[in-house]
Amino acid sequence: MTIQADALAQGMSTWLPALQSPAGAIAFVPLYALWVTLLLPGVWASMLAGALYGTWWGSLIVFVGACLGAEAAFLLGRTWLRGWAQQRLAALPKLQAVERAVSREGLKLVLLTRLSPAFPFSLLNLAYGLSEVSLRDYTIGLIGILPGTILFCGLGALAGDVARFGEVLSGEADPATWALRITGVLATVAVVWLVGRAARQALQEVEPPA
Repeated sequence: MTIQADALAQGMSTWLPALQSPAGAIAFVPLYALWVTLLLPGVWASMLAGALYGTWWGSLIVFVGACLGAEAAFLLGRTWLRGWAQQRLAALPKLQAVERAVSREGLKLVLLTRLSPAFPFSLLNLAYGLSEVSLRDYTIGLIGILPGTILFCGLGALAGDVARFGEVLSGEADPATWALRITGVLATVAVVWLVGRAARQALQEVEPPA
C-alpha cells in the first residue's frame, strides 16, 4: 500500500507541473471535453482546474472544454447513440420530463435547467439530444453553466490556498489577498444559490403536468 501511495505521489509530482504549463492548460481543454463526453461528473475536474490555473483562467478553460464535450454528447445522443441514450434515460422520469418540456419551450428551458443545480450536467446533454431543441438554442444555453463553473473553479483555487495556509502563517503570503479569495468564493456561492432558486421557481411554472 505504501509503495502504491509513493508511486501515485511521484506520478502527481510529475504531471501536475506539466499541466500548469501553457501547453498543459491547452491540453486540459480536450481532456475535460472527453471527460464530459464520457458522462463523468465534472465537479472534481473543475476544482482541479481552479487549483491549477486559478479561478478565472480555470473557469475559461473548463467552460471551453465543457462546451466542446457537451456538443459532442448532444450530437452523439441525437445520432449514433440515440437508442442507448433512450435506454439510459428510461429509468429517469425527471429527465424524460425535461426532454419533453425542452422540445416545447426551447432555449428558455435549456437556460433554466442549466442554471438549476438539480439536474446533472452530463445526463442533461443526452436529454437535450433526444429532444427537438435546435443545435443553436442548445449551444446558446450553455451560457447557463457559467455560474457553476466559476463556483467550482473558485472552490478549487481556494482549496489550493488552504493547502498553502502555512505560507500565510509564516508571513510568506498576503493574508488580505487570501481573505479576499474566501470572500469571493462565498459571494459566488450566494449568487449561484440565488440563481438556482430563481431557476427552480421558473421551472415549476413551465413544468408539464405528470
